[in-house]
Amino acid sequence: MEKVTPFLMFQESNAEEAMNFYTSIIEDSQITSIARYGANEAGPEGTVKQATFTLKGQEFMCIDSFVKHQFSFTPSFSIFITCNTEEELDFLYEKLIEGGQALMPLNNYGFSKKFGWVNDRFGVSWQLTLPL
Repeated sequence: MEKVTPFLMFQESNAEEAMNFYTSIIEDSQITSIARYGANEAGPEGTVKQATFTLKGQEFMCIDSFVKHQFSFTPSFSIFITCNTEEELDFLYEKLIEGGQALMPLNNYGFSKKFGWVNDRFGVSWQLTLPL
């Protein structure tokens, strides 16, 4: 086995927008490659055929799916972030919830000093926590 990489499939042609958003709010993150569909290829020209990006060193892959599936993202798989400070957690929570949905509002749930769980505007699920 060479490696394991989380893979995100976007169905609204917003993979690039999501990558730009995520890498803009999480330090030490970047888009590392983007391959786009060209003219006369299977997907709409200019959409993301395959891309990679990193969030704090963790690599992710993503695509814009031109095939409409009966499924999308689910909170049963989420991106879990342990923040260093309450200010960092609050910042990320506020950015990620814009246009999204709170699954567990920011609170002390006993297993963390402060924890929040959201689906962002793209449908991707995020858990944010502070260490005990």
